[in-house]
Amino acid sequence: MKYIKILLWVPFIGLLGFLSFANKIEPYVLGMPFLLFWIVFWMVLSSVILTIVYRFDPDNKGRDPE
Repeated sequence: MKYIKILLWVPFIGLLGFLSFANKIEPYVLGMPFLLFWIVFWMVLSSVILTIVYRFDPDNKGRDPE
């Protein structure tokens, strides 16, 4: 489980660590400037990563959501 929680650092590093790399207008991706696309991409990817961590977290086993 320790290794799966390391995934929580990936969005932080991707969004803030490489933001200076993505700080440009060109190229346009899906009609958005690259910087806006970069931020939206990491927001969606963060949701996916959080879902993966939640599913594999042993503290969540055996509980039914009410």
